[in-house]
Amino acid sequence: MHLHAGMDAPHFELADADMELFRLVEFQGKKNIVLYFYPKDDTPGCTMEATEFSDLEESFAACDTLVVGISRDDCISHAEFRDKYGLAVQLLADTEGRICKKYGVLQEKEVDGHKVQSIQRSTFIINKQGKLQHVLYGVHAHKHPEEVLKLVKEMK
Repeated sequence: MHLHAGMDAPHFELADADMELFRLVEFQGKKNIVLYFYPKDDTPGCTMEATEFSDLEESFAACDTLVVGISRDDCISHAEFRDKYGLAVQLLADTEGRICKKYGVLQEKEVDGHKVQSIQRSTFIINKQGKLQHVLYGVHAHKHPEEVLKLVKEMK
């Protein structure tokens, strides 16, 4: 199932790198959320994307926007990844892939003759009303955060 702009963002609660619970609903009426799904902590593309998002943290904050990354890694992996690169983005652990399914970012890939579910790099921009403003499936890591920032700045 693919989501599209104008839909309500599916609600969720997930633990972050510090095992604190992040609830999407708590930001309604307060902040825009950039929710980006990525395949794996500490891999080249994912590191580049997380670092570029972190470098733009102040620009996103100036637009009342919080950047949140989700992968299927656990909280401990997220904490190590964050600390190793000094990441400013909040990383959420969706180890069972429940939220990945809600957002339609899992795709089947064949690895060594086995079918595995992996995350398709995707980004969702959620406005303060909790609606999906932009839905971007299958994005490329490099320069993607800059493109997302541009879209956020265009939001009213």
